[in-house]
Amino acid sequence: MSLSVNKLFSQNNSTTDWEEIIEQISSDEAEEEKSVENYIEELSELNNQPFNINAVTKEQLEQFPFLSDIQIENILFYLYISGPMQTIYELQMIEGMDRQTIQYLLPFVYLGEYKENISTPSFKKMLKYGKHELITRSDIPLNKKSGYKSISDSVLQENPNKHYLGSPLYHSLRYGFHYKEQLYFGFTAEKDAGEPFFRKQNKKGYDYYSFYFLLKNMNYLKALVLGNYRLSFGLGLVMNTDYSMGKSSSIATISYKNNGIHKHSSTDEYNYFRGIAASYQLKCFVLTAFYSHRKLDATVENKLITSLKKDGIHRLIHDFERKENTVMQVLGGNITYKNNTFHLGLTGVYNFFNRLFIPDIKPYNIFYPRGKCFYTLGIDYKYRWNKLSFVGEAAICQSGRVAILNILRFTPFSGYQLVMLQRYYDKGYAAWFARSISEGSDIRNENGFYMGVEANPIKYWKLSAYADFFHFPWLRYGVDKPSSGFDGLVQATYTPKRNMTMFLRYQYKVKDQNYIGEKKITCPYVKHKLRYQLGYTLQKFFSLRTTVDFVIIHPENVSSSHGFMLSQMFSYSFQQLPLQLSVNYGFFDTDNYESRLTTYEKGMLYSLSLPSFYGKGIRTSLHVRYDFNKYLTALVKISQSKYMDRDEIGTGLEMIAGNKKSDMNMQIRYKF
Repeated sequence: MSLSVNKLFSQNNSTTDWEEIIEQISSDEAEEEKSVENYIEELSELNNQPFNINAVTKEQLEQFPFLSDIQIENILFYLYISGPMQTIYELQMIEGMDRQTIQYLLPFVYLGEYKENISTPSFKKMLKYGKHELITRSDIPLNKKSGYKSISDSVLQENPNKHYLGSPLYHSLRYGFHYKEQLYFGFTAEKDAGEPFFRKQNKKGYDYYSFYFLLKNMNYLKALVLGNYRLSFGLGLVMNTDYSMGKSSSIATISYKNNGIHKHSSTDEYNYFRGIAASYQLKCFVLTAFYSHRKLDATVENKLITSLKKDGIHRLIHDFERKENTVMQVLGGNITYKNNTFHLGLTGVYNFFNRLFIPDIKPYNIFYPRGKCFYTLGIDYKYRWNKLSFVGEAAICQSGRVAILNILRFTPFSGYQLVMLQRYYDKGYAAWFARSISEGSDIRNENGFYMGVEANPIKYWKLSAYADFFHFPWLRYGVDKPSSGFDGLVQATYTPKRNMTMFLRYQYKVKDQNYIGEKKITCPYVKHKLRYQLGYTLQKFFSLRTTVDFVIIHPENVSSSHGFMLSQMFSYSFQQLPLQLSVNYGFFDTDNYESRLTTYEKGMLYSLSLPSFYGKGIRTSLHVRYDFNKYLTALVKISQSKYMDRDEIGTGLEMIAGNKKSDMNMQIRYKF
């Protein structure tokens, strides 16, 4: 098969949007849209510039969340033993590669000749042959919220935080340049809804600006970044500002792989660094150093920081009072040694504020970090022996408290995997930018044991399940005593054809929370969640997706609440026009906010649209994409939620009078 045919096959074989795949395999507790923007953008860049499968490297394969360490090693071993692939269908001959995983991988690879000793291009050549991308996005609410309504000067003078300072329009502007996987630079500017634009408290236009310059894989220089960037090392116990799926229906996501320096091009206004970072490779060693100096939003009382504000929204007077009033500097490095079977890394981070951080003492936060300077040290390790893979990390902070995470993966034979995970996060452990596998929101105050299995017992079928037992030794926010819980999931996936996938997922979770009835008590909350989904594509131009969700939630000895949602998506790509239409229709009926349900909708580029619903109503959306040519693309989405059980939506300044909430999203991308 020729190169062009294989490349075309690989690029057009994907029947599902990558945003939807991430939603399908991600954890039950969906992360905010902005936390995944960078990751979706990177996957899109890889999709537009797929790898030559015959020259692919371990580092390149580690960028994909659906590939386990064993599968990556098996791909490289097959190429080493059998030589370059002659057809893309040889992926089916690699041990442990099932049909669904191959379907996920195909959009990112093509079949080409293996070439060695490719010379490093000059900077002038990279600028000449690189690709530019300019994206602008606007979100327009079609209802007027209370925060935008006119109020009298006397009321505003008495309570200046009773009215938003800016317009309800959301707008962002992004420019990016890249040459293959070697040179990136660009900027991002964003104005959130309600933020002033060139007026009042904001005279500089957009509320948020981000710039980055990244040089990668230039001989021994592995990476050099100036401006805004992200970092991740080991399993994230010391440093991880990247998107991390954690527990999911795919056990391949349980161990983090894509370490190192990455550009920050999203509109996330908290999880990034600003300054300089560099990595240098010397044989089997990689040395990384970084420094960051940036301003943060914080609540400051009596010259003490009592809390950090992480949402990046500045639309009220008291938001501007907390805007960029605190400086955090971060200094650190990482040394990593690795060969084909062994990996060892050492990470050190030193954080310091320009003033003392002393949060108000509450029963649940007495072990939180306090002071002006903080440091964390960690060692991460990986070893593979035949069908066993062992990965772990141990870290210690300045107070002497530790965090330990170990993962053992066993692949007895093709199509079967077993993962066991142990974690211990001391209640006093503190790492400001840690993000890893946990049930809680922070890497502290948690012990747990996880076991996951994945099997392909019958052709076209894939079964996956996990059980996670966790314990919180100290109080948490909203839980007034030490507590324990259990999280379990079972999923069966059926993929008889490349254009058809069906799965049934059941999740059971029990977790202590405070319940306020006649009196406040702490009791177990039990959740049963069931999802059935069918996806089908007809001749690559018509696809449909049917999703049924059902949830039951009940505190112990309290009546249960139920939720149900049926959603249907139709997508059509015209053959004679560069036009794609997607229609989503859903009906939801839940008893309360606790039994709310989340569904995936096609959204704008590089974003994950996961609206949540509670009450009784109907959700409709229309997504239109038109490619004028290979350079210019326009997208429009119109959506509406109509409720049957209320006359107003939302509360406070976000309240909408009436039972309908309508929005319009518009985006234009120009590539040159």
